[in-house]
Amino acid sequence: MVSLVEGYLALRRKLGAALEIEGRQLLGFARYADGIGHRGPITTDLAISWAKLPALASPLYWARRLDIVRRFARHRLPYDPQTQVPPEGILGPSYRRKHPYIYSEEEIGALIGAATKLSPPDGLRPYTYATLLGLLASTGLRIGEALRLTRGDVDFTTGLLRVSETKFHKSRLVPLHPSTTKALLAYAQKRDCQPGLAGTKAFFPSDLATSLKYDQVRSTFACIRQRLGWASGQARRPPRLHDLRHTFACRRLLTWYREGVPLDHKVPALSTYLGHVGVITTYWYFTAVPDLMAAAAERFERYAGGR
Repeated sequence: MVSLVEGYLALRRKLGAALEIEGRQLLGFARYADGIGHRGPITTDLAISWAKLPALASPLYWARRLDIVRRFARHRLPYDPQTQVPPEGILGPSYRRKHPYIYSEEEIGALIGAATKLSPPDGLRPYTYATLLGLLASTGLRIGEALRLTRGDVDFTTGLLRVSETKFHKSRLVPLHPSTTKALLAYAQKRDCQPGLAGTKAFFPSDLATSLKYDQVRSTFACIRQRLGWASGQARRPPRLHDLRHTFACRRLLTWYREGVPLDHKVPALSTYLGHVGVITTYWYFTAVPDLMAAAAERFERYAGGR
């Protein structure tokens, strides 16, 4: 089984799939199958036995592990007709949409304001986090995309960001609002006045002149959230960094509703801007917040009244 999985992963990676986590887990399944002496094609019982190996894990995690084997089994079926493809839903759903937190304009302002109060007050760190959060809010970039930005990726003259080799190996240009370009330029000038940072490649450097790491940013964001009183234990899940991307999509849709523009052509444009493979993913980011529902209802009311 290990040999079969290695061949499958090599093929998928030649086609452009990264398969870092999935590849490790699928190899774990193969080693399990070989380790217990399994011979012959994949069976549903074998796949389920491996998927449920972490006995204390949640059914959601089991279902995700089974999904990985299911995709491999579908690949194997044309080569070995005796292969059993585990039925969909046999361990329940493998994904549950987390309800996103949609920030208000006041909350985004408070978030950026709190970032400016980080320590050390005379260092670059407060400006780095305030600018980073402002960029996420104003463009909807993925946090990883923002952290990987280099100096050469930001064109202050044209107001464009170049986002290279991101999710699904896609690259794109992201137009910036003039105020965002101005903020990035002000940050870059302040950054380059710091000792030891003038030659760093990263646009958002750490104190060690390397790119900021996600775990570091997430930890700092948690501290900011705590200071603002947005801690866990509330009735709703506390906001995440990724929720800024959801917020950008929802607020853009709301603006278009209020402007009365036709959405049929706008949503594909938003999908391209966000770096999505297709509009289905973009619709996943829309959340039925009261303002958006009210705008949609008002538009439908005008449509129905016009008929």
